[in-house]
Amino acid sequence: MKSILAYSFKRSQPVMYGYLFLGITFGILLKEAGYGAFWAALSSIFIYAGSGQFLMCEFIRENVPLYTCGIMTILLNSRHIFYGLSFLTRFNVLGKLRVIPILELTDETYSVLCFTEKDNAHRLTMLFISIFDHLYWIIGSVLGSLIGELPIDFTGVDFSMTALFVVLFVEQWKSCSYKLPAITGILSSALFLVLLGPDNFIFPSLVLSSVVLVFTKGIYEKRYANQREAVSGE
Repeated sequence: MKSILAYSFKRSQPVMYGYLFLGITFGILLKEAGYGAFWAALSSIFIYAGSGQFLMCEFIRENVPLYTCGIMTILLNSRHIFYGLSFLTRFNVLGKLRVIPILELTDETYSVLCFTEKDNAHRLTMLFISIFDHLYWIIGSVLGSLIGELPIDFTGVDFSMTALFVVLFVEQWKSCSYKLPAITGILSSALFLVLLGPDNFIFPSLVLSSVVLVFTKGIYEKRYANQREAVSGE
């Protein structure tokens, strides 16, 4: 168990550095909106939706109607549908515990789990990585709320989210020899970013990427099979 926990913590470290800073940023913004550490912890425990929580701070300041908050949150986090569908089989091995990683599946956690080694302890690794990542976010949120009371200039700290995505993408690019998913995501995102703008490009780009990858699945499986045969032949 100690080795599994140690491995899970090691794999979650890139997310830890990003989530602590992002959580602090969220806590600061929530404090500026009039809500302290208790509400920062509560929202991070039960909402845990990164960009959705940042959006919530803006909604609070602008007194946005509740139905608008609901619609915007669904649209903003609709990408998680695709993440969840690709992990249905992997999470089922956890039995009743699968509800934990399902509810804690974020962009960054998904990225780490995709490239986590599969072994006999893989199901517990998925569980602990998900829990660690959630704890980082909660801790960061509470710290941010407390720090938000200090007279400090936090300009630019929100760039940590962009930096985290770049680090995770580079790690995946270097560790995976099959580049089509990454290239598809880049081109699809760029296309809809130009056509629809930064507020509306995520969902359609995910749909297009999913369609392309479904139709090219055979290419990947054939290439993977050939590589496996070559390794076994050696």
